[in-house]
Order: sequence, then structure tokens, then C-alpha cells
Amino acid sequence: MPLTIDACAAQHQGDRKEQQDRVAIFPHRRLKGVALAIVADGMGGHTGGALAAEQVVHTAKNNLDHFAPADETPQLMLETSMREAHTMIKASRFMNEKDPHSTAVLLLLQPGKLSWGHCGDSRLYHFRGDQLLTRTVDHSYVEHLLATGRITPQQALTHPNRNILLTSLGGQDEPKFEFAEASDLQGGDSFILCSDGLWAYFDDAEMGGIISSFSARQASEILLERARERGAGGGDNISLAIIKLIEVEAVKPRLPAGFVPRLSS
Repeated sequence: MPLTIDACAAQHQGDRKEQQDRVAIFPHRRLKGVALAIVADGMGGHTGGALAAEQVVHTAKNNLDHFAPADETPQLMLETSMREAHTMIKASRFMNEKDPHSTAVLLLLQPGKLSWGHCGDSRLYHFRGDQLLTRTVDHSYVEHLLATGRITPQQALTHPNRNILLTSLGGQDEPKFEFAEASDLQGGDSFILCSDGLWAYFDDAEMGGIISSFSARQASEILLERARERGAGGGDNISLAIIKLIEVEAVKPRLPAGFVPRLSS
């Protein structure tokens, strides 16, 4: 059965003085069924974070416009977007005397396949119904502690160093990227890209339940509202993009009124 997409991008400034996140969903300018979702979190601890996140979105949009599946793999397109953004963010230091950094998570949609890549701790979750299939692994100090068994998931939520990243776009060192894709797609699959201003307040079960039970727009509104409540006056910038795959019935061709098929003798 064919699939259609229900999508929504949303954000909230939270209790910060500036919105340093950027989020967008862009269709390809020529190719039907090809689109790109982006979340970039300008590093709150560095000046110029908003400029860095804006550069991620601008660079990714430019690469999407020139993306040709016959000539370029999805992973190459995603990696090129993040690597070029990294170079441009580093160069901007010398022009504006700021120290910008950003995370990035990108999801490329093509007919029958979705591909994604990330750098930093902005996440992508893939749910089937309300069940989590996979999520990206943060490039963070706390995620490293989790992976090595030195802390529990519960301890990670309140760890004093939970905001320390091991890699980002615009940093002194070459950034690290990770990529994945899904091709066994079906109705009821959903993807959410989000900054830590959102995912810090939800476990997988609650997030999956909300996304599976409501439209992309309604789910976005609920997630923002609950994150704001739980931020209790100290919430970070919040950005998210939700992509839901929905089964649609194929339209059967209708015969003209009065049409009588001719039977061969």
C-alpha cells in the first residue's frame, strides 16, 4: 500500500535570551518524494551559536537542491553538508570574532528509503507505532560513560557534565559523523529529529506514545508544552521535526459512465 507523509517542524525559545536552534523541512526543488529535515543546535556555551546553526541549515539546503541520486549517495550528500558547514563555521570565527559551534542531525527522505546522519547530541528517533526501533547515539561525555557502564541511564539525566560534547561542527578538531538508513518502511513508522532541549524531558516510551497517537502537528504541540512545563523556568531552546509515514489506499481507476467493455469472440 502506498505511503504518504505527515510532517511538522516546531520550536520554542524556552527560557533563553536567544533562540540558537534552527529547524527546517525542505522539499527537493525538482525530485518528487525527496526532502530533507534538519535540526541544528547552536552551542549555548559559545557566542555565535545562532549563526552556526543557521549555517548548517543554509549549507544543507544548498546541497539538497543539487542532490542527484544517480550521481551521489545519500550518505555522501549528508556528510558533505555537515563537513562544508563545519568549514564555513570555522571560517566565520575570523570574520566576526565569535566562537560559533553547532550540532546537526539530518534526515534525507527518498521514495522507499530514509537516510540520516548526525554530529553532536541532537537526536533522531525511529519509532514503529509507539515502539522505538533505533535512535542516534550522542557524541557526548555522558553517552561515553553510559556505553562503558560507568553510570546508569537514570544517573545520566542529572549528570553535571551531561552538556559536554565530544565533537561538534565548528570546533578545532575534525568533527565525527555517524550515518544510518531504513528501507523496510511501513505505515505507522515515524521519525523525530530534536535538540536536547526536548529529549532531555522524555523517555522513549512517552515520546513514542505521543507521536503514534496524534498527528505530527498535534504531537509537536504536546511535546513542546510538556517540555516547557518540565523546564520549570530554566528550559533550553527546543527544536523538533516529526515525519510520520501513513498508509493510503491506492486510487482505483474509474470507468466512464455508460462504458461497456467489448468482449472478444
